[in-house]
Amino acid sequence: MYQTIVAKFGGSSLADASHIQKTASIISMDPARRYVVTSSPGERTDDDIKITDMLYMCHSRFTNRENYQDMLNAIHLRFDEIVSELGIDFNVSAEIKELQKNLMLGRSSDFIASRGEFITAKIMAKVLGWKFIDASDMIFFNNDGSLNELKTFSTASRILKPLEHAVIPGFYGIMPNGSIKTFTRGGSDTTASIIARALNADLYEKWTDKAEIFSADPSIIDSPKAVENITYKELHELSYMGFTVLNEDSVFPINRAGIPVNIRDTNNINDKGTLILPELPEDFARENMFVCVAGKRGFRVLQIEKYKLNKEAPFAAKLFNIFARYNIACEHCLSGIDIVSLVLKNPLFDLRRSEIISEIKRELNPENVEVKTNMSLISVIGQGMGTVKGVFAKVFNALANAGVKVKMIDQGSDDLNIILGVDDEDYERSIRALYNALILKNA
Repeated sequence: MYQTIVAKFGGSSLADASHIQKTASIISMDPARRYVVTSSPGERTDDDIKITDMLYMCHSRFTNRENYQDMLNAIHLRFDEIVSELGIDFNVSAEIKELQKNLMLGRSSDFIASRGEFITAKIMAKVLGWKFIDASDMIFFNNDGSLNELKTFSTASRILKPLEHAVIPGFYGIMPNGSIKTFTRGGSDTTASIIARALNADLYEKWTDKAEIFSADPSIIDSPKAVENITYKELHELSYMGFTVLNEDSVFPINRAGIPVNIRDTNNINDKGTLILPELPEDFARENMFVCVAGKRGFRVLQIEKYKLNKEAPFAAKLFNIFARYNIACEHCLSGIDIVSLVLKNPLFDLRRSEIISEIKRELNPENVEVKTNMSLISVIGQGMGTVKGVFAKVFNALANAGVKVKMIDQGSDDLNIILGVDDEDYERSIRALYNALILKNA
């Protein structure tokens, strides 16, 4: 079915030799898995430390003239155990010696932290018998730290396309001055996304031990249904509500290129996981229009009342200029003839609340300004909901039957979701009521 798959394996899939062997086995099951991006070894147990964290600690201790040798020795031992159990010919001591040399040369924390992925990718390449390609040879940043897309995509394509197979370390690239720069944590996803875009791959697979996207938060709903298919737009809504299986910012290259993502479980290889699509095929029919119920707590609502404010042309501009001066973004804006309500979730607002309200009163001369706290936002997500009759009735009946009072309603013009505001104390009750009525009942 697929000709070229870029497969990314997270730290949980590479934590030790047995996990690496399992990963190698997964790779070999499909000849289309031609390019592999690795993270650094993750935690083996609940009280374990990720290699990347150990490397950051090592750099910090060296910089602060503290004893770093014990941490460096622990990193050495960890990789030694992996290589020994794998039974491969790989000189860990040489890699650690080079790492220490770079510490002594004063290399940045980004460089030191990137060595976890660097060494792991070399080990995986040795296990698979594939070619190792350093990410710094083809992932380029601009001086401002942004990705140099044109140079990166063209270089990665030129280097990788002639190769039948390759292993690439995730998490980092190179600055114009030759220094190593890392992406934000979880940046191996970004690396894999870049590689998939450069190769115009048929599929990007993300393998992890937390593979599925669920239709509700498992900490609230016991064993919620897994989502088999979801669009990038729906994923965007889920990411906003705190779902973190896949950081949507890390997949921006393949989103724009229309490359699907398959999130898979290394501990359950027969499970198809969740497929993220640019859009649903025209002939695709979901059994249930409701995909997910998600939410977040702790919002504030700033309510401003002024008679006939809808007739006052500069009102909105003046209001948002006040927030712009404080660098505070508004999550949602709802308005009526005489009232505008801004939904906020920003620590700066709490810190500067009195100043902001004073400016609003001075510049806008409202009849009343009120701040309401402890509001949660609940999002019911599913593409095309706005084209189906009775959706609002199902949503509000579910909440009414659970005794939940809805304090805010917002629906975008894209028919993708309905956002509801409820009291924080009703948050979990709302999630359960909506899940049971919209997803479980309609399954």
